Amino acid sequence: MKAVLATLCIVVGVTATLAAPPVDAASRTHARAARTTSPALTQESVDDAKLTTTVGPGSKGAAVLRAEILLDRALFSPGEIDASYGTNVQRAISGYQAANGLDPSGVVDAATWKALDADTAAAMTKYTVTDADVAGPFVTIPHDMMAKAKLPALGYSSALEELGERFHASPDLLRRLNPQASFRKAGETLLVPSVRPSAAVPGAAKVVVAKADSTVSIVDASGKKLAQFPASTGSDHDPLPIGQWTIKGISRDPVFHYDPSLFWDADSKQAKAKIAAGPNNPVGVVWLDLSKPHYGIHGTPEPSKIGKTQSHGCIRLTNWDALTLAQSVVAGTPAELKE
Repeated sequence: MKAVLATLCIVVGVTATLAAPPVDAASRTHARAARTTSPALTQESVDDAKLTTTVGPGSKGAAVLRAEILLDRALFSPGEIDASYGTNVQRAISGYQAANGLDPSGVVDAATWKALDADTAAAMTKYTVTDADVAGPFVTIPHDMMAKAKLPALGYSSALEELGERFHASPDLLRRLNPQASFRKAGETLLVPSVRPSAAVPGAAKVVVAKADSTVSIVDASGKKLAQFPASTGSDHDPLPIGQWTIKGISRDPVFHYDPSLFWDADSKQAKAKIAAGPNNPVGVVWLDLSKPHYGIHGTPEPSKIGKTQSHGCIRLTNWDALTLAQSVVAGTPAELKE
């Protein structure tokens, strides 16, 4: 069912970069080791279970990509996979470590590699582009809300963008992995991350949104963290509504009703507008309605900005993480929004 939404959740010109969590002295020592030359991004290098290079600040390449994929499959999402250590990767590592009884340093050390490598499935896989992948229709998405309102649907802008979402990867990473691919022709064989499928997380009892580390977590009845996703959680002007709320309902492919009066930085010349559904809709492919009026947890058309830019008060996830959350909870599930 498509939902019609009028909320405070889109991002309109709010681009302040969020601060990274502090890195302790031990992590800095690991980081110096992590800056050694990393193997090229090949299937063999990323799938190498003996690849135990320390992953920390400054790390790039095969070891980071392997860690990101294994974290994604362990339900501690690094957000958009890009083979580069950043704040979302650091938070995913720390969350995974804390949930598995390891020192939450935010750095993949020998003990963390041992835990991650309990997942012995290949980190990379081959994918053959289909006719449906390149059929479109693809559309250039305008920035202006009034121009968006003129579109019949806010679909993908390219097959490359669509494949990036399917494999939780940045388009740039897919290009690096497949330098000869056009991403426009059926029959091309691509090297892609072997990521987790979109499926429910068993045992979900509560959703916890943490402003301090910009994450959304699923916990069980005992409070154990089952999954963690990077998130954008408000701004100084539109802060996260701290409190105990509930999820009122879940809507797939939501239609967005834009009301400029709800946004402090909206163009005064803009009018109310209906924005069609699609992955490039301002609230992405799924909306989890909170009992706090006008607020919700939802997807995004810009996965690369999750956890790195601010929002108008709502909680934004990548489309794939929002879908996982939506499949794991039901109407009435508690949602704790905390500092």
